[in-house]
Amino acid sequence: MFDKIEELERRYQEVEALLSDPAVIAVQPEFRKLSREHADLSELVAAYRRWRKVLDEIKENRELLSDADMKEMAEEELQSLEAEKEQLEADIQLLLLPKDPNDNKSVILEIRAGTGGDESALFAGDLFRMYSRFADVNRWKVETISASESERGGFKEIIASVEGDGVFAKLKYESGTHRVQRVPETEAQGRIHTSACTVAIMPEAEDVDIDIRPDDLKIDVYRSSGAGGQHVNTTDSAVRITHLPTGTVVACQEERSQIKNRAKAMKVLKTRILDHIIQEQSAKLAADRKQQVGSGDRSERIRTYNFPQGRMTDHRIGLTLYRLDSIMSGDIAEIADALRAHYQMEALKAQSEA
Repeated sequence: MFDKIEELERRYQEVEALLSDPAVIAVQPEFRKLSREHADLSELVAAYRRWRKVLDEIKENRELLSDADMKEMAEEELQSLEAEKEQLEADIQLLLLPKDPNDNKSVILEIRAGTGGDESALFAGDLFRMYSRFADVNRWKVETISASESERGGFKEIIASVEGDGVFAKLKYESGTHRVQRVPETEAQGRIHTSACTVAIMPEAEDVDIDIRPDDLKIDVYRSSGAGGQHVNTTDSAVRITHLPTGTVVACQEERSQIKNRAKAMKVLKTRILDHIIQEQSAKLAADRKQQVGSGDRSERIRTYNFPQGRMTDHRIGLTLYRLDSIMSGDIAEIADALRAHYQMEALKAQSEA
């Protein structure tokens, strides 16, 4: 294991040198790629260097055990150093797990109302607010790409970009079916209704990820409909793009400018195609391992939000929290951290079995 780390440390030093090379800095795509690699390796290298230093300190303190005046202090120091050594070795094992190349990316967030009619659309709005507030806490930027509002509030569908560092790493386990149990405002008898929404978290595609040929696209422009002011139904600003090889269709009419709508639609199109590739790879990996590996299967019911009990339950890891109000206000860091820890342990287990 440590031979592998020494090799990675040499690569870290090599990347560090490249990042100060003016020729590399001048080529921004390459510079960004190397910067990400440097960031990915930095935590592992720091932990490994600290581990080596702790080993040296353990050796020095063991030599002091023969000194009567220093023995007691050395024993106390050794106890602390041995505990730190064990923790560092556990941390290093986790840091050696294969990195998800998409973890540092921004994402496209899609929320769709499912079973439950108007109540489902209202819950879709609640989920969008939850993720928006979580984004605010993390200083991420949320921008709506397209939205289909429900007559009684909420959304039939909303698509947004969430931009920032490490967004996908924190949100990737949110994909799936979210179920809500509560009494709708229109329910005269006070009966609890069950509704559902689907959430998709997709790493935003970059030009280096997806190469789309212009000949593969069919682009239609049309007049916007719905809220938007004087430009609605007066200019062909709305854009619909169809990717002919896959049949993927994306429409956008949020902006007044056709050019801006086209740019947003292309961003979503590339992301959906990349997501399709990732889903296929994850499905193959799960089949090869003969187990589910947290691939974000859209059909999986992952979570229940029970309003009468003030309870949130994540069914994948058996986590139940009785603070639904704060969760719906965007306080979901504990859930994200628990999911990440769970899947890291699953990956470690799979690695040891292999």
